[in-house]
Amino acid sequence: MIIKKTLGRLGFCADTAGAELHSVTLDGKEYLWQCGDAWKRYAPILFPFICSPKNKSYRAKGREYTLKANHGFARDMEFELAGQTDNSASFTLCSDSNTLSQYPYHFLLKVTYTLENGALTVEYRVKNTGGEDMYFYLGGHPAFICDINEGKSVIEYEKPETIVQPTPNGERTVLDGEKTLALTREQFAFDVIMKDRPESGNVTLKRPDGSGVKVTFPDSDCIAVWTALDDGAQFICIEPWTSVPVYADDEYEDIENKPHAIKLGADGEYVYRYFIEVTE
Repeated sequence: MIIKKTLGRLGFCADTAGAELHSVTLDGKEYLWQCGDAWKRYAPILFPFICSPKNKSYRAKGREYTLKANHGFARDMEFELAGQTDNSASFTLCSDSNTLSQYPYHFLLKVTYTLENGALTVEYRVKNTGGEDMYFYLGGHPAFICDINEGKSVIEYEKPETIVQPTPNGERTVLDGEKTLALTREQFAFDVIMKDRPESGNVTLKRPDGSGVKVTFPDSDCIAVWTALDDGAQFICIEPWTSVPVYADDEYEDIENKPHAIKLGADGEYVYRYFIEVTE
């Protein structure tokens, strides 16, 4: 079920399938990638893992579990429409036999999109509905329309950043105390460009026509930028994450010992937000 909301000039659409954003518009102009052949997603929710552990396997509560897909399972599940107002929509996902076969914790994940103050607020609430600690990773993955092949768009970090990316033969320096990342297909030959514990609290996609998108992430310990290598992938993902991906913790097989996993006590609630603002 698609839910559509507008407030003034700004609008969004979201689907109960994956609680996924399908559209972000300003004056009717689309800014979100429209799920093309080069990448068949719009803005998936990453839960309970960011990326995947080695071989998609890990241990929890003394037992081995295997994930069916990358980035956990929330993005591929049907949510319930939990409520809506003139400017917002909320969706919920509860643990069930399918999730428990991959992830042994009882939870409620609530996703809310709200148009306010000229921006779209994206809020994830994780409620521990079990009687013991639970562990998880959480993040967003919105893709914004951008002509990568043209090579004239940039990502601008709020503050100077130093980003070093691992490569098969060592590493390469992506940014060295700089704020601006030029967007070319070649930049992503070694996959995602991410910054652990960034100095910046926001990044902005700037396109040559002067338009763009600003993503603000006050609750994130990692910000990632990515696009597919296919020439048809005319988008750039700006991904606010709670931390580096789970594979960074592969040294620790048990989820209880993974240093970047969020630990949430029984009946506890974890709230994570980021904000999308269309710029002109």
